[in-house]
Amino acid sequence: MYPYIKLCTTLIKAKYSKKIELHEKSILHFRVGLTDTDLFGELNNARYFNYMELGRWDYTYRVGFFKLMKENGWGVAVGGSSIRYRRRIPFLKKFTLKTQLICHDGRWFYFLQETYRNKHICSSALMKVCAISKKGLVPSGEIVGYFNGSERFADVPDWVSSWIEAESKRPWPLE
Repeated sequence: MYPYIKLCTTLIKAKYSKKIELHEKSILHFRVGLTDTDLFGELNNARYFNYMELGRWDYTYRVGFFKLMKENGWGVAVGGSSIRYRRRIPFLKKFTLKTQLICHDGRWFYFLQETYRNKHICSSALMKVCAISKKGLVPSGEIVGYFNGSERFADVPDWVSSWIEAESKRPWPLE
């Protein structure tokens, strides 16, 4: 089930939180609840993505992109993701989620999202995200033009380029 209550809470908190610049990180704090756990009593791997989505919404609101989306009638879509897990996050334990925009390739934005517990990394994800309109994908290069100091995000790190290339070679199943 989608965490609508957590989304509403996140957006309300973002509204009253300090605004951030594109290069800054969004930092949120959560606690693993009963509906977040798997049979082993830890944060379920699918729930990481739910929390990461909340992190991107917080970031989006606080940098001012949410307002830009509303003004232009845009939405957002995830085009791909890659996640690595290092440590478990048990039931009722607190954890921190850090979200930052690391680059764009002219079409897509790439976010790095990391979870921490007791200052130790638990997971790290690369998320490929775009803005969409009724006409289709809104070029990321066009969007960053609305923000000051946005030119630094055009440099795609080598490890992200390698991931993009690997994903482009991955075959789609035949229908």
